[in-house]
Amino acid sequence: MTITNEQLKELRDATGISVMQCKKALEEAGGDMDKARIILQKKSGEAAAKKTDRTIGAGTVGSYVHNTGEVAALVHLACETDFVSKNEEFIVLAREIAMHVAAQNPRYVSRDEVDEQTLEKAKEVFREEVKDKPAEMQEKILGGKLDAYFKEQVLLEQPFIKDPDRTINDLVTGAVQKFGERVEIANMSRLSVK
Repeated sequence: MTITNEQLKELRDATGISVMQCKKALEEAGGDMDKARIILQKKSGEAAAKKTDRTIGAGTVGSYVHNTGEVAALVHLACETDFVSKNEEFIVLAREIAMHVAAQNPRYVSRDEVDEQTLEKAKEVFREEVKDKPAEMQEKILGGKLDAYFKEQVLLEQPFIKDPDRTINDLVTGAVQKFGERVEIANMSRLSVK
């Protein structure tokens, strides 16, 4: 199947990923745009996994202040080199994530930041809710309730406010694929008048 320039442009505009990667994905998907997006998303996760041991040495701080002036957020988006940290798309990504933080008010960047005491307190509450369920199902239901509870509080697991089909983690792994470097959210902060 021949891949047209229009298909390449559409996929590149939608994903921001290189033309060559878009072409390979479209060829693998037989020209199906939705399948090509899934292929690119899968490859972005693989690319991110390969880069986890690399050293983070640069980054940018994205900021967002709501037009009411009552809420603001800062996000430190880290990467490996100044070349990427100065890239306009990288700077925009940091700002978009800061806007999301201002709107959603996550407590943690990743699940790793949830301390044992908080986790145990949540388990106590949800154990009470599942105690009347069949014994063999209690742990599975408890796990599902904990996942749902922390998904609302962990930034990387939240659906992106501008595109709920993608999580913040999807944005970060997409940036790894786009820029070819390890990218992570190093820190975040939110301030609110109320």
